[in-house]
This record gives sequence, structure tokens and C-alpha cells, in this order.
Amino acid sequence: MLLRPARDGDRAHVEAILRHADLPTDGVAEHFGTFIVAEAGARVVGVAGLEVHGPDALLRSVAVAPEARGTGLGSALTRRALADARSRGVAVVYLLTTTAESFFPRFGFEPIARSLVPPRVQGSREFQGACPSSAVAMRATLGGIAEESVR
Repeated sequence: MLLRPARDGDRAHVEAILRHADLPTDGVAEHFGTFIVAEAGARVVGVAGLEVHGPDALLRSVAVAPEARGTGLGSALTRRALADARSRGVAVVYLLTTTAESFFPRFGFEPIARSLVPPRVQGSREFQGACPSSAVAMRATLGGIAEESVR
């Protein structure tokens, strides 16, 4: 499995994976340059998106195609996205989830009140309605994540 930066030609495959996982595609085009894909052969089978907003980022669109689930690929994509965030100088990463609240704590995320998310991140499409208001907000401080967690 190869993890690599997304290319323009990957977008249709990424959006298909997101739709299949019932995740929003709003805002994908605007931030596609900071997305990571997993490739098996010549096929895109996973994705993780990162929206950088100054010193903060939004982790979004972590999804794996049905045939690649249960392989650890979601974890690998999350670690890679967090490593990319750190290399871009991001201090804190936020996310919204309706189904994976128990998945993200292993990467240093903890649930927080939406009101604690900085306005620049709250201005993202995900916070502005792409994700339902019932989605759980979570935060990870990159300095607080064990180095082995992001490798």
C-alpha cells in the first residue's frame, strides 16, 4: 500500500469513497492539495484530508474503501495526515465525527465543546453544515502526541 499526496486525477475516486462512507464532499475541491491517498496497485482505496487554517488544521475525510477496511489503513492515513500537519507547522488539529469517536483518541484526540474550536476552523465547510450539528468535535495538540503515534 502506497500513501502519497492526492493528485487532481484522484478526486473522483476520493469523492466516491467519501460518498460510500457517508462523509461530506463539500470543501474537498478547495483543500484537495493537502489530501493524502492510499493506493493499492493503480487504485485509490483510502483517503485522509487536512485543511490548514493558520496554526490549526481540520482533519477530515478519513475513509477507506470497503475492500481495504480492517487492514490498519485508516490508522496509517491518520498518522500520515498528522505528520503532514506537524511538518506544516500546525500546532492543533481538530475534527468532527459522527461515527468514529472511539477511533481517534489513540492519536491524541479528545472530545471538546464546539465553542472551543477557533473561529478560523469553525468557518470551514464541515463546521458550517457539511457535518451535522450532532457531530462530536475533537482536538489533538501535536506537541502532545507521542512521536511514535505519527510515524
